[in-house]
Amino acid sequence: MKPLPRSFYLRPTLQVARDILGKRIVRIVGTKVLIGKIVEVEAYCKGDPASHAFRGRTKRNDVMFWEGGHVYVYFTYGMHFCANVVTGNEGTGEAVLIRAVEPLVGIELMTKNRFPNLQSLNHQSFINLTNGPAKFCKAFGLARQENGLDLLGSEISITDGEPISPKLMKRSQRIGIQRGTEKKWRFFINGNPWVSRK
Repeated sequence: MKPLPRSFYLRPTLQVARDILGKRIVRIVGTKVLIGKIVEVEAYCKGDPASHAFRGRTKRNDVMFWEGGHVYVYFTYGMHFCANVVTGNEGTGEAVLIRAVEPLVGIELMTKNRFPNLQSLNHQSFINLTNGPAKFCKAFGLARQENGLDLLGSEISITDGEPISPKLMKRSQRIGIQRGTEKKWRFFINGNPWVSRK
């Protein structure tokens, strides 16, 4: 499971967003390994009013301006964490939000993270494990202390996966934003059950 090279993340953000679909995100928690297939993302680019970087660099969004290939984790609505892949060169301020993944390895730990009191995993709770950005972060144990992790490091990485047929690769407007709604910068694998919204 060799991590993708830094050069993968230093390309234009929309290109990274499309190409990251089908890749594997790998998270190491102690001796446990969690792996998921990335099935839905959203791009946030320079000059984008929906981006955290729109008004410039701050203490909160600082990691978003780092060199591509780092994880930018932010807290939202006073209760959830969301994780982004930083793209571009140092100072660019662009990223790709990971909206949903398909669980592949470490499902028992993902379930414990998401549903501590769940007795048995049925089909619906299996789908609900990681079919949204906050759900993904909870299942994979990503929170404030993971902000700034290097995707070429030992704790979290993205590796190659299966190629996605162009017929299955779809795009739409982004979800849950008030500004920049006209931009079709959400990319997803059509028909995958873990995509957050059909």
